[in-house]
Amino acid sequence: MQDITPKELMLKSIRKALIHKSDNPYPKLDFESNVYTKSDEILEMRFAEEFNKVNGEFIYCENSKTLLDNLRELIFAKKWKEIFCWEKSVQEVLNELNIQYLSDDKGLENVEVGITLCECLVARTGSILVSSKQLAGRRLTIYPPSHVVIAKVSQLVEDIGDGLKVIKNKYNNSLPTMITNVAGPSRTADIEKTLVLGAHGPKELFVLLVDDKNSSK
Repeated sequence: MQDITPKELMLKSIRKALIHKSDNPYPKLDFESNVYTKSDEILEMRFAEEFNKVNGEFIYCENSKTLLDNLRELIFAKKWKEIFCWEKSVQEVLNELNIQYLSDDKGLENVEVGITLCECLVARTGSILVSSKQLAGRRLTIYPPSHVVIAKVSQLVEDIGDGLKVIKNKYNNSLPTMITNVAGPSRTADIEKTLVLGAHGPKELFVLLVDDKNSSK
């Protein structure tokens, strides 16, 4: 009799299971309903609470003028000199503040902070959805020791699933090759169970949230 290897035995079991399908033991189990209870809390408040829990720093901006004031204050407080941004709207903000920045790959090894936009903010998890379709790509979200995200209240969604729907509708049939959920500064506790920030990405993560619903004020 020919010996059967563990791999062949496993594949044989899978084939058998596919041919002789068992009845669903839980026919009334609901796989469609949301497992989370919908919250009545204001999305920006919920995001701020969850974002702070994962060591993120949240800054609320009532309007575009407040954004300028808060960003200027943050840059001067941190004494950032090597500032990278590749997205035009971010460059316009820095131009208005008369702050110098770099917008190409030269000198990237000396970067202190990357300033980017995002696809969505997820209130339930206090996380940020970014994608390869953004001009900043992947590098400015992981390479600099500090990362600043400028976002709008209108970009807030309840769950990650809602955020993925927004991205799908935005790009139609040309989805980004990479979608990343950024949940706070990079951190690990693998070494002696001690929490270390900045292990494999930014040590500091800031979100400046602009109330675009308040833009007329």
